[in-house]
Amino acid sequence: MLASLANAWKIPELRTKLIFTSAMIVIYRFGANIPVPGIDISKIQNYISNSGGDIFNFLNLFSGGALSRFAVFALGIMPYITASIILQLLTMAFPALKELAREGEAGQHKITQYTRYLTVGLALAQAFGYSALFSQQIPDLNLSLLNFYEIIITLTAGTTLLMFIGELISQRGIGNGISLLIFASIVSGLLPGAIQLTRMDLVSIVIILAVGIVVIMGIVLVQEGQRRIPIQYAKRQIGRRMTSGGSTYLPLSINMAGVIPVIFASSVLMLPPTMARFFPQEFMQSFANWMSPSEWPFWILEAIFIIGFTYFYTAVQFDPMERANDLKKYGGFIPGIRPGKPTAVYLDKVLTRLTLPGALFLAAIAVLPNILIKYMNVPFYLGGTSILIVVGVALQTMKQMESQLLMRHYEGFLK
Repeated sequence: MLASLANAWKIPELRTKLIFTSAMIVIYRFGANIPVPGIDISKIQNYISNSGGDIFNFLNLFSGGALSRFAVFALGIMPYITASIILQLLTMAFPALKELAREGEAGQHKITQYTRYLTVGLALAQAFGYSALFSQQIPDLNLSLLNFYEIIITLTAGTTLLMFIGELISQRGIGNGISLLIFASIVSGLLPGAIQLTRMDLVSIVIILAVGIVVIMGIVLVQEGQRRIPIQYAKRQIGRRMTSGGSTYLPLSINMAGVIPVIFASSVLMLPPTMARFFPQEFMQSFANWMSPSEWPFWILEAIFIIGFTYFYTAVQFDPMERANDLKKYGGFIPGIRPGKPTAVYLDKVLTRLTLPGALFLAAIAVLPNILIKYMNVPFYLGGTSILIVVGVALQTMKQMESQLLMRHYEGFLK
């Protein structure tokens, strides 16, 4: 690992990308510690710690602690993720957007623009919601009309800047920028959590560390697991030249969707209990407590949503009919399977069966550590969702760095 990092640092292009990515993450963490101007932050912190409950702890985790400090980046990158979810659902539902997505780079650029506009709209709505919630729940906060304006503009601008930083990392840095920002948010809570963990008894520490190691090993195995479909290419006449046939394979990952379903499910499920906090009625407060991230209803719905989003995102990433047509176009076929539609049916059948264990694994890893955390009274919130995101993003980033190293004949990170 150290030798691979040293080799990565030797490559000027890769070194520049690493420095740029690190600088963007530093800017993000800096903004997560700058409070919104004109607000008594201590009163908001007291409200979140005393009556915010697990919902705010969960949201605070994905903002890297910025919500508890009511910082410029308090909304985090979640509005962008929610906007991406909405656009992808609309793309599946509306033929016009589906055709736009098939237009290649130009169409994807247009969809990205729509996602940005929707992100700003969602950030405005969420910033207004936080302002109204804190004004309602904290009577002595005394927010004026100017304070409302400052909060809404500052938080919306913070999310817009985070969206810009994430896209810059994807374009000029290493890894997926949005995923890396969430990664940085979760990792920023590891040190305080580790300090609190040392205050537990030795048996609990050993059990938690053992479970953590097993979970991480399982995540790596599933993320790297593949089903290799053999592909045979026939000889083809191109002009006066006869190309020789050959054999290769089509890799189908067990978890083709990565950590996206976990992020999708978490962001969608946090919306109802968060909205319930805006209403003082006893029924709505009971609903918010019932949908708390530390309760069974949330875990069950999270597992269902993760499985559903895994199949949905896999369908978005991999189109069996399109892949079958590509194979037919270039003279490739699966031995024993006719080209064209039979190949698409076969790939769809294999992918459906392959995705199920991956989806069940994601759901189990997201839920089971949370059960352990609740019943062993772990003093910090770092559940299966967080572990999945951290390990998944780390693997994706290492793969990108490895591809850069292998292009230059260096040994990669993953053996």
